[in-house]
Amino acid sequence: MSRNAAVSNPSADPDIREGMGLFERYLSVWVALAIVLGLIVGQLLPVVPETLARFEYAQVSIPVAVLIWAMIFPMMVQIDFSAILGVRRQPKGLVITTTVNWLIKPFTMFAIAWFFLLVLFAPLIPEGLAREYLAGAILLGAAPCTAMVFVWSYLTRGDAAYTLVQVSLNDVIMLFAFAPIVMLLLGLSDIIVPWDTVALSVFLYIVIPLAAGYGTRVYLMRRRGIEWFDKVFMKRLAPVTPIGLVLTLVLLFAFQGEVILNNPLHIVLIAIPLIIQTVLIFFIAYGWAKAWRVPHNVAAPGAMIGASNFFELAVAAAIVLFGLQSGAALATVVGVLVEVPLMLALVRYANRTRHQFPDVAAQPAAITPGTG
Repeated sequence: MSRNAAVSNPSADPDIREGMGLFERYLSVWVALAIVLGLIVGQLLPVVPETLARFEYAQVSIPVAVLIWAMIFPMMVQIDFSAILGVRRQPKGLVITTTVNWLIKPFTMFAIAWFFLLVLFAPLIPEGLAREYLAGAILLGAAPCTAMVFVWSYLTRGDAAYTLVQVSLNDVIMLFAFAPIVMLLLGLSDIIVPWDTVALSVFLYIVIPLAAGYGTRVYLMRRRGIEWFDKVFMKRLAPVTPIGLVLTLVLLFAFQGEVILNNPLHIVLIAIPLIIQTVLIFFIAYGWAKAWRVPHNVAAPGAMIGASNFFELAVAAAIVLFGLQSGAALATVVGVLVEVPLMLALVRYANRTRHQFPDVAAQPAAITPGTG
């Protein structure tokens, strides 16, 4: 799922698929296969989800927690927080990405999902289930992308060093802002979740992986060097995230089987507000950057961060807060299903409109982040 942040900026436009690994390229296919396999397991081998459901502690599924850590850790280990200290040029890009991600995106997601799921689609979705879907959308809206954005940055010839700064800063903000925003919007949705449950999800799936990832990064770089870390360790770690994601989705859909088979239309209904939200946020950030004359290699990745989601965290939080069989968990997975095709379309648009932005050569020199 993740791509090492130290991608190069080719002089020519990269092919829209060239910069993506096998898993990223066919992510929607893997998700669809995980759905099918999960439904088969749930219907033909119900003993599997029933057995796994017994391994819980404090309402947290231990097998699922392990798989989620496997998804998230490889992304966290890439984050170079020392890069934030190198922010001296192009402050406009950081103002745009942080404002859009934390002061606009969560609230537009809430408004759009609320309108579609609880008003427009009210005759098609029972109210209780619609509120669960809304909760899943809220969790997606409160978690900006931290991993796939490096792929989007590469495909739009983004400044890799600046993208790393943007992602690192968003991760620091997420550490403190995710829980309060989620609690606020869930409260506005009349969805009651105990504060300690939200705090537990933040601790389990942000604090622990972030601390473990940063500690691992610093230790290995000091012991083995940056080149070994980038070219050996990260390559060995790369398959862990896709394996963890696919297995998590198989388990989730094994638990979700009855809901999906009884309500296949709901997948489409959930996808509609998520697609509208993604396109809206991209154009807010991208248009703002264009108006501020931010260079394209900063503007495009910044818009991609807000448009896409840290869906691994959203899935994890939905499972902890509402359970594997909840509508919230299903909604976060629909976000995974629609994200890659939609983001590839936005990448194409960004590449076609590069000429509308100021020439990079006329801008201040790019940031050189620390090596951690």
